[in-house]
Amino acid sequence: MEIGKANLDVFAETLLSLAQTDRDILAVTSDSRGSGKLTKFGETLPDQIVEVGIAEQNLVGISAGLASAGKKVFAVSPACFLTARSLEQIKNDVAYSDQRVKVIGISAGVSYGALGSTHHSLHDYAVLRAINNIDIVAPADNFETREVIRAALNHPRPLYIRFGKRNMPHVHAPGTTFEIGKAITLKTGTDVTFIAIGEPVPQAVLAAEKLADEGISAGVISMHTLKPFDTDALLHAAATSRAIITVEEHSVYGGLGERCASILMEKRVMLPFKIVGFPDEYTVTGSQMEIFAHYGISPDGLAATARTLLHAEVTG
Repeated sequence: MEIGKANLDVFAETLLSLAQTDRDILAVTSDSRGSGKLTKFGETLPDQIVEVGIAEQNLVGISAGLASAGKKVFAVSPACFLTARSLEQIKNDVAYSDQRVKVIGISAGVSYGALGSTHHSLHDYAVLRAINNIDIVAPADNFETREVIRAALNHPRPLYIRFGKRNMPHVHAPGTTFEIGKAITLKTGTDVTFIAIGEPVPQAVLAAEKLADEGISAGVISMHTLKPFDTDALLHAAATSRAIITVEEHSVYGGLGERCASILMEKRVMLPFKIVGFPDEYTVTGSQMEIFAHYGISPDGLAATARTLLHAEVTG
């Protein structure tokens, strides 16, 4: 796969392009214009960026107030702080008050790597899923990033968008269409389907290619939107393949995997199923890719999980 830019870079470029023709678009940051790639935005449009300093709760409250005045607000801050320290403000000022703030969680998941658990956001899907009136998107690559920012401008509800820091491979073919709430099938497979969200998606694609070399038909779905959830895409995958593996840069509790499991159980769909994510333990320290490899979020790890799951189905 061809390597593109970091999704954060594409976010900043897209936001600047849109804001240059729409003065109502505002970026609000908490001492994060550098890490959020908004330095050029601030230099080009100094009247459309608000800096609140290291005060994430104020960030969300101010963003909600600006949105109530008709502004199209992108509140940008590290995901680990934004969805923990500011959770009450997201719940009450944004979601409960129905302010269409675009809450942008940067350096999400384990993107901060060696800084450790204090800087990891492996809880954000779970806590935000439990809050009414906020949607959740985690783009896999530059294409999904560009499209979700464009779609966010007129999205009818508050929205949380999650970005990492690493340069991302392009996973989509030309002509692909994007819609919030509609999954994208990257590959079809009759043996196993990987359903992945965010930056682990390319790892699932590479795992599918590895399995294809062994004669195992593996599909990949980019489930970029966790809420609202594309139930039809999940049920179609379950009906056309023998096993499902979910892949996420998040705790195994409360994220993509548990959402898929609950739907399958409610629909009485039984098939081999595995959640690949972060277990309930102290997270190892390392780079994002080293941590991914440790927890099996890698082409080799995911291929091994698929083999084990399919073997269990045959021998069980």
